[in-house]
Amino acid sequence: MSRPTRFLLALGLSLAAVLLFFVVHLGVGSVNLPPEAVVAALRGVPLDSTHHNIVMNLRLPRALIAVVAGAMLGLAGAILQSLVRNPLAEPSLTGISAGAVLGAVLWLTRGDLATPGRSLPPVTLAGGLASGVLVYALSWQRRIDPARLILTGVFVGAVLSAITSFVLLLNQAYLASTLLWLIGSLNGLAWIHWSTLWPWALVTMIAGFGCAGYANAVQLGDDTAQSLGVRLETTRALLLVVAAALTSGAVAVVGAVGFIGLVGPHIARILVGQDARRLYPISALIAGSLLLGADSLAQSISFNPPFAANPQRAGIPVGAVTALLGAPVLLILLRRRRPR
Repeated sequence: MSRPTRFLLALGLSLAAVLLFFVVHLGVGSVNLPPEAVVAALRGVPLDSTHHNIVMNLRLPRALIAVVAGAMLGLAGAILQSLVRNPLAEPSLTGISAGAVLGAVLWLTRGDLATPGRSLPPVTLAGGLASGVLVYALSWQRRIDPARLILTGVFVGAVLSAITSFVLLLNQAYLASTLLWLIGSLNGLAWIHWSTLWPWALVTMIAGFGCAGYANAVQLGDDTAQSLGVRLETTRALLLVVAAALTSGAVAVVGAVGFIGLVGPHIARILVGQDARRLYPISALIAGSLLLGADSLAQSISFNPPFAANPQRAGIPVGAVTALLGAPVLLILLRRRRPR
């Protein structure tokens, strides 16, 4: 099978997966709706008078956020994997997510506990970029070694996570309000959150797809890339900034959802190979469908939030689901890369 045919097949399958999980996601909740009821509500001819409000006002913004935030995390993961030439790289393993979370927590503990507004993405961006710059600086020894960059990212991420915990211990009044967001959750998201996310997603994803050519050059290796006239360190800095912007925008709305940026690109690489021009769009689509599916599973498992003033049953945080499903994938990748 030729590469273009393989890419088109993967693209069709990825789009079909997004559509399938999207319809399933809209049907799952405290009131389960069959697919025909979901489709009828989307068409404006609901089978029941309550279906329109359930689908269009309560579930549609959450589904749109899930697919777009997942796509942003998947694209960020693919960029980082190209940057360090390692399929184990992803935002939460390179310190960027931890920096974005710390920036947001510092902002939220100022007293802004309302739903994330337009001020939060720039704050998370500052945190993610600062973390990325720190990792880059600590990894620098005449040039950037990809393996050292990953190890430094894990170290910086652990330190920043500890600082985040310390900040919350000093501001325990905000702990309950930020707990689910720290885990990663789509509970309670509405159209205001979508209006915050989509402009950020549009700009950063266009930039991410536009970096595919530079990423291909970096993946060739330092010597080959430099022989082609690529300014290697400038290109790496650009890729890191774009990945940080993608991660920060997603974290600002859905919180610290992990492993989506690892699993999505890994599946995409199996389907279409290493070429970033094909890898990036497939990674985004697969990661978006994965977050939709994980959130559908999360909504089907309800619990009573222990810190809520008026406890009501709610779906578990999607970050808990992605961690449980992503950890085995990480172990499999580690075993496959073990020296023989």
